[in-house]
Amino acid sequence: MRINTHQKKYKELIETSQPSLGKRPEWLKVKMPSGENYVDVLDLVKKNNLNTVCEEARCPNIAECWNNRIATFMILGDICTRSCGFCSVKTGMPTFLDTDEPRRVAEAVKKLNLHHCVITSVDRDELEDGGASIFSETVRRIRELNPNCAIEILIPDFRGEESSFKIIMQNPPDILSHNVETVSRLYDVVRPQAKYSRSLELLSWFKSQKLKTKSGLMVGIGETNDEVIEVLQDLYDHGCEIVTIGQYLQPTKIHLPVQRFVSLEDFCNFEQVGLKIGLKIVESAPLVRSSYHADKHVRQNNFV
Repeated sequence: MRINTHQKKYKELIETSQPSLGKRPEWLKVKMPSGENYVDVLDLVKKNNLNTVCEEARCPNIAECWNNRIATFMILGDICTRSCGFCSVKTGMPTFLDTDEPRRVAEAVKKLNLHHCVITSVDRDELEDGGASIFSETVRRIRELNPNCAIEILIPDFRGEESSFKIIMQNPPDILSHNVETVSRLYDVVRPQAKYSRSLELLSWFKSQKLKTKSGLMVGIGETNDEVIEVLQDLYDHGCEIVTIGQYLQPTKIHLPVQRFVSLEDFCNFEQVGLKIGLKIVESAPLVRSSYHADKHVRQNNFV
């Protein structure tokens, strides 16, 4: 797999300081998925031939969210054209574009009676618009069937193409999210096909279109606390209003290793510093992921 190349680069960075982490802290332990609502959501996803980032990215919160009948749909298939060192989504070259997917996602949102939905995707760099038209159509379909549902989309960088950004704005969401994922120094090994500056510029562009903007990053993958704070400042300087911070967990042995388990005190400090910088919402805790508690925090702060 291509990811092995990035592992070698990463190993060069950490081979002299690989820590002995031992067992996971208690705060990283989660319940096994179960329950009637969990089964209902699973059946809905399978019967409608849909994908969720909850499953594909092995989210630790799947039991909690699905038992609350909340799922984050992943559009544009389940094969990503990029090979990020942290992500468990399959890497390859997709051969199919499902143009009926937006309809099925909208119907699933209705069946779940969601008041706030989050839609994300794989990267589709082989497509001229990077899949922006499918995002736009998905938003349109959701609004058509679910007029009272707030819509948050977590988009790829579309290679920085403004033409793709404009397609998104044909049917704008309520919240535009794009994750920087890590600190600038680690991009070559964590996100080798992305650029830190490009992600910041994307957030600035959508902020200029009067959208609420959101981003997220992982910690424990080799960054320092000072670098995390630098990212928070960069995000604020580029118009971002909401930031999520969570502990990186190695999904499989072929992915980048965890460098440290970040303390609860550090997570609390990130939140406090982010709010002091001027960010509106900072959701910072070990099990936080991009869409974790998205409905609660957005509505509590009157974002939509």
